[in-house]
Amino acid sequence: MNLYHYASPSTFYPWAGKLIPWFAALAFILAIAGLYLGFFVAPTDFQQGEGYRIIFIHVPAAWMSMFIYVVMAFWSAIGLAWNTRQSFVMARALAPTGAMFTFVALWSGALWGKPMWGAWWVWDARLTSELILLFLYVGVMALQAAIDDPRRADRAGALLNLVGVINVPIIYFSVKWWNTLHQGSSVSLTRAPSMAQTMLWGMLIMALAAWMYTIAVALARARTLTLERERQSEWVRARLEEQP
Repeated sequence: MNLYHYASPSTFYPWAGKLIPWFAALAFILAIAGLYLGFFVAPTDFQQGEGYRIIFIHVPAAWMSMFIYVVMAFWSAIGLAWNTRQSFVMARALAPTGAMFTFVALWSGALWGKPMWGAWWVWDARLTSELILLFLYVGVMALQAAIDDPRRADRAGALLNLVGVINVPIIYFSVKWWNTLHQGSSVSLTRAPSMAQTMLWGMLIMALAAWMYTIAVALARARTLTLERERQSEWVRARLEEQP
């Protein structure tokens, strides 16, 4: 497979346009199924009552907030190593969606924390590191918007992505490294899940819906960015040709 072929804007633009409706449809179907399982099929938690159902929004959003930043760092590294413009475009296209999921994770966590902890917010290690992640997303977007030259903006954003990715393992391991109010992971690859099967399936389906949504929105945003850059390149070439 020639990956450079798909990195070409002329190939990526129509290819992404064909994939977007499929991922959007999958996101819609999976979200309906996940919400139905989570809010109507899953049993009531014996400790937290009905209030625990916020996890079907909170946990997938928190997972995606971290996962998207790692993917952004991956595309940034590819862009810096091979100077592929489309890699920078993908990293930039993912940032707003990552920021949105981080905000949803913090907001839904506050709604969950109020009845459980008696406070909307505490300076817990995981909450604080998640808030820092939101600042990183906003910082990357603000930095790139402040630089007029797209190439310089891409490199500056990529460097910040690579530096900031160290915060992701801090978020994940914070409940193990420090004494925090936030509960530990209910889902692990090394042990059986500590929840009913319907709860687990509802949460995993919602996470998959969030993943499909992210791909659809990122591809749509990447198409827009690609078109803007191609038009800008044509304008620059036209101005250079007019010069004597």
